[in-house]
Amino acid sequence: MRTHRLVREIPVESRYDILVAGGGPAGTAAAIAAARLGARVLLAEAQGCMGGMGTSSYVTTFGPMGDGEKALVGGFCRELVESMHQRGYLGPGVTPDFWHKHYNRWIPFHPEGLKRLLDEKATEAGVDVRYFTRVIDCETDGQRITGAVLSNVEGYSFVEAGAFIDCTGDAALSALAGAECKVAGIDWPDTAPGTLCSLVGGVDWDDPAYQGGVEAMDAVKLRVRKEILPQAVADGHFSEHFRFIPGMNKLGESIANINAGHVYGLNGLDSQSLSEGMMRGRVVAQEFVDFYRKYVPGCQDIELVSTAPVMGVRDTRRIVGEFTLTIEDYQARRQFPDQVCVYNRPPDNHPTNTSEAEFERFKRDFEGNGKLDRGASVGIPYSILVPKGWENLWVAGRCHSSGHAVHGSIRAQSAAYMMGQAAATAAKQSLETGQPGCDLDTEALVGRLRAQGCYLPQTELSKTMTR
Repeated sequence: MRTHRLVREIPVESRYDILVAGGGPAGTAAAIAAARLGARVLLAEAQGCMGGMGTSSYVTTFGPMGDGEKALVGGFCRELVESMHQRGYLGPGVTPDFWHKHYNRWIPFHPEGLKRLLDEKATEAGVDVRYFTRVIDCETDGQRITGAVLSNVEGYSFVEAGAFIDCTGDAALSALAGAECKVAGIDWPDTAPGTLCSLVGGVDWDDPAYQGGVEAMDAVKLRVRKEILPQAVADGHFSEHFRFIPGMNKLGESIANINAGHVYGLNGLDSQSLSEGMMRGRVVAQEFVDFYRKYVPGCQDIELVSTAPVMGVRDTRRIVGEFTLTIEDYQARRQFPDQVCVYNRPPDNHPTNTSEAEFERFKRDFEGNGKLDRGASVGIPYSILVPKGWENLWVAGRCHSSGHAVHGSIRAQSAAYMMGQAAATAAKQSLETGQPGCDLDTEALVGRLRAQGCYLPQTELSKTMTR
């Protein structure tokens, strides 16, 4: 391969306490939590809004927040969903029971409302938000990052900080720093497909099929999965044999999002693959709009308003952390002294191809032995947020350290918000105490998170993290 050496003198910006790379659910929570704790924070986000998958990718549902008996979310995540409910940004029919006690209940929301609310909360907290900005390189000293190179419309700049939180989803900053990572398609063969979600208008929610509230909508969604989609495939409606569809979610009086249409073989770390995937995704999105119009009650007059500007990518690269959470931990309902949140979403590892065998594998995982009982949860330990041996670098969101099977559970947006708050609290504690991230007093960390309203039910605590 031919190479080109680039040497430039670039401006150095003023120093920050914490630099957060990526403004998705994890990065937004991290930046706002850190600023509220008194840190000077810079948030670098590649798109023009915060919220990541929930806004730029139209994945307009929060993952389950209750275990069927009680709420598992607390802290910033709970504050966010309650604020959205108060402002009418959640889907019609959503009640507080959705996050207080419902079991495996997804929570639909309006993406535009989430954008505005996150803007407000970040501004109120004093976060320096830099949209249309990427971290493209960094400078290290041993197992510490000393500064990062940003790229935006002004060109390049260099930012020094005391702590760095990688919320890029792709572990991009961690990889640039040289932290050990694993990559989908290389370190595990089954790469999760992407999905290009869309927004549609003209849904007739007054159709008799939807009378009966949320339960009626759930019944239609189940019928679409089990009866209507297979019939459409048998009729030759689709260009591929799509066996699974997450479905349509009501966002307003006549609008909805459609989470449907896998883009198989997508490499989220390859720009050509992403480009081809976006083109393919737009074709598939129209196929599914035509499918709903032809086969599904209340959808005879729907029209496609917009496909998402960003592909819904489920998995690319993850760090190797001080600990790696596994599916065995999940199935054992394992709790940890250093856990920074708890969760109970079923492992949602979508079919990786169109074969019947792969679809049956997915159903076994999601509908069978993957689900935890009501009232049960797994702890998410602090140590999966710390790249092994690193002193001032944390990750949050889907690039955390976990095994392939359990990753499909804890990559969801609600879990990412909780991880982001935990990483920020750890980074601020590290700056105050001088303790490196890889050797932090986790008993003190749990206490700080509880003081912020995070739900951490463990009775056993430890000053050292799980390894």
